[in-house]
Amino acid sequence: MVVSTNQLHSAIDKVTEIMIHDIFSPPVASRIYAYPNIAAYEIVALHDDNYLSLVGQAHELTAIPKPEKNKPVNYSLSALIAHMEVSKRVIFSEEKLAQFRDSLYTIWESQNESEFNASKDYGLQVAEHIAEWMNSDNYKQTRTMPKFTVNTDDPSRWQPTPPSYMDGIEPHWNKIRPFVIDSANQFIPTPPPPFSMDKDSDFYKEVKEVYDISMEITEKGDTSEEVAIAQFWDCNPYVSVTRGHLMFATKKISPGAHWIGIVKIAAKKTNSDFNKTVHAYTKTSMAIVDAFISCWDEKYRSNLIRPETLINEHIDENWKPVLQTPPFPEYTSGHSVVSGAAATALTDIFGDDFSFDDDTEVAYGLPVRSFNSFNEAADEAAISRMYGGIHYRKAVAVGVKQGRDLGQFVLENLTMTKNTNLASH
Repeated sequence: MVVSTNQLHSAIDKVTEIMIHDIFSPPVASRIYAYPNIAAYEIVALHDDNYLSLVGQAHELTAIPKPEKNKPVNYSLSALIAHMEVSKRVIFSEEKLAQFRDSLYTIWESQNESEFNASKDYGLQVAEHIAEWMNSDNYKQTRTMPKFTVNTDDPSRWQPTPPSYMDGIEPHWNKIRPFVIDSANQFIPTPPPPFSMDKDSDFYKEVKEVYDISMEITEKGDTSEEVAIAQFWDCNPYVSVTRGHLMFATKKISPGAHWIGIVKIAAKKTNSDFNKTVHAYTKTSMAIVDAFISCWDEKYRSNLIRPETLINEHIDENWKPVLQTPPFPEYTSGHSVVSGAAATALTDIFGDDFSFDDDTEVAYGLPVRSFNSFNEAADEAAISRMYGGIHYRKAVAVGVKQGRDLGQFVLENLTMTKNTNLASH
């Protein structure tokens, strides 16, 4: 029985579809991808000598159980079953994934019932092992921690933004156990310029630059390349839309999901086999999770006010950013940090100067954008936040460096392949 890479891609696409439906915040979404990938990867590494287990590398991970001897286990099948089972435990709409899973079960069982049953039993056993490890990462505890308290006395501190004025999301994300980095505060970036609305201050100049760029690019109208870039990398899973007395949400993928989509593009372009594809998804998703932990640690440390709040108060009360401001502090830019980390991991796997056509956003009505490398895509993702009017320049520049530094640490401390030819092309 052959388990295809397309079935793996489809399973991850299904998880993405459900995540959009269920509306998970970007940090939480990153966690949803990583654990199922690790479950699949550990089975791959157990069976394929080219790949090394993450035990002793990913914090607190212990060895998965081995299958019973003389059982006709198909390791790729077990890996995908484990992936789907762990995925089912981290989403809300379990029945949607169960329907997809059962459709595959029907195909596999009809091909070889004994192999299917042995592989299924083993995949579920590994899923249980990974789920126990996952449940010790402090995520459940953070669900009951107090909401973020807004400091209204300090003009530099973050304030909820229109139109929905949501509370700051995931203020305790730095308490989540990382995968590879030593701690949430290992990659503390240089601080933003000191807060000052004096027109000669560096900080005010950053605020004014966001406003000036926004006015310049919106004057160009729908033909603006900068607006197209901002919209392409928006990746806001919950955008509030108000029309008259009606308020509703438009739902899209998160930043991590966009980069998971790029993993799929790269794997397909290189005709990567099942095991290498699992490896690519796993390494990239682990880097993304650690990037969110590092970034969110800084966001709620510096707790910096967003451009929209200051521009409306000091420059133009009617100004609106191209993109809707997300509900958490400004510094550093999450998309910049995550993109820097993801691009570093992908470059390690598929090589530098890897050109690709990014069709990740086509499903959301946006055209394909083409890139000459993962790093070029990361740089565009970062600057898109300035074009969108939701970040200052320093949050973008420092953020993408923070992500790349973290990504490099992940690469240096995570050995997943014995054969270097498997790590790059």
